[in-house]
Amino acid sequence: MTGATHSHGQSHGHSHGIADVEKNGRILGLVALLIGSFMIAEFVGGLLSGSLALLADAGHMLSDFASLTLAWYAFRLSRRRPTARMTYGVDRMQILVAFGNTMLMVFLCVWIVSEAIQRIISPGAILGEMMLVIATIGLVVNVLALAIISRANRDNLNVRGARLHVMGDLLGSLSAIAAAGIIMATGWTMADPILSLVIVAIILRNAWPVMKDSAHILLEGSPDHLSRQDIRDDLARHIDDVVDIHHVHFWSITQARTMATLHARVRESAAPHEVIGRIKERLHDGFGIEHVTVEIEHDHCSDSAHP
Repeated sequence: MTGATHSHGQSHGHSHGIADVEKNGRILGLVALLIGSFMIAEFVGGLLSGSLALLADAGHMLSDFASLTLAWYAFRLSRRRPTARMTYGVDRMQILVAFGNTMLMVFLCVWIVSEAIQRIISPGAILGEMMLVIATIGLVVNVLALAIISRANRDNLNVRGARLHVMGDLLGSLSAIAAAGIIMATGWTMADPILSLVIVAIILRNAWPVMKDSAHILLEGSPDHLSRQDIRDDLARHIDDVVDIHHVHFWSITQARTMATLHARVRESAAPHEVIGRIKERLHDGFGIEHVTVEIEHDHCSDSAHP
């Protein structure tokens, strides 16, 4: 007979990350204020100077301000305790925001490409001196913002998405400075839209890994460092009473919170609760899996055949 013993291992390391979450939230909030403060000045400067590079960077800063504010709010939400309706809490809001931020970057890049093509077809006058001054101030602001955000946890997808926005702003400022220098030296206004296209290519290249990783988590994909076969072999090797491990599934709430469920067929003489405890301990210590649900079986699996 199959004895089904379910256990939900909730030795959550949730509290151990609260300090990290608070630190990340404070850093992103400060960067959002810094970016938002300069955004208006750059937008006005872009209109007055006629520079697409400045307008593109101001538009990028607007999206950054919104994205960083959302990222900050996501960290605040993640501190909430689980509820009856949100049993894992709302930690995954960080991942959702990271994915949304990269999608916003893609749409912004499409707009910049469209504007750049229009400028290449119909060039306009650009005030190089004003463009240079504003872009230089923007560079200083972005370097400061990048230095601040670098103090946050770089492995966190929400931080990675926010950092990507700030890096895009910094590259935009460098592009505007280079374009202004070329325009002032040669009068070749085509440098403005061409350099904007170069920055778009760099931004999209950096956005792809964040988009891919966040989408993988949202789709309940298995963490890259975990393998079903490795877990099966490891548990069978280290826990004597385990005969077979199957129905293994694992996924992530965030990059730092990995969950797993599995069925364990054990010897008739085994004490189910002792085996469950050893499985949880092994998966926590050996694989960093925080929450494990184990179903114990003695002869056959009551579920249909499944990996």
